[in-house]
Amino acid sequence: MALLKRGEYGILSTSGKNNLPYGIPVNYVVMKGKLFFHCATEGHKLENITANKGVSFCVVGETERIPEKFSTRYESVVVSGNADIIEDQELKFKALRALIAKYAPNHISAGDAYIDKLMSKTAVVQISIDTLIGKARK
Repeated sequence: MALLKRGEYGILSTSGKNNLPYGIPVNYVVMKGKLFFHCATEGHKLENITANKGVSFCVVGETERIPEKFSTRYESVVVSGNADIIEDQELKFKALRALIAKYAPNHISAGDAYIDKLMSKTAVVQISIDTLIGKARK
């Protein structure tokens, strides 16, 4: 959970009606034990989530190549859960505010204005954390 909270971005993996996998990097925040990210109000991610709520989310933390051992030191975490598009405006605002606090902590006021301006053109997705698996080589 510590790596998940401090990660900069993660790879969201979805599949849609055609069952083809789709992975895309997204910025995210952990809030109240759930993952949140924002995106446009239409597109491939949302089409897939509407068709199939089951998702996977992977974050890779620090890495270091070990050439003499033909290996890599790394840390990672993989989340599996269900994704839901947030309709509750208060929760949507809180998630967007948490993203601003994580990625632009010195610009909260400007972030609030940005949220007010673009909230209607922004979707927020919540991922429940059903499983959380860490893997590392130290």
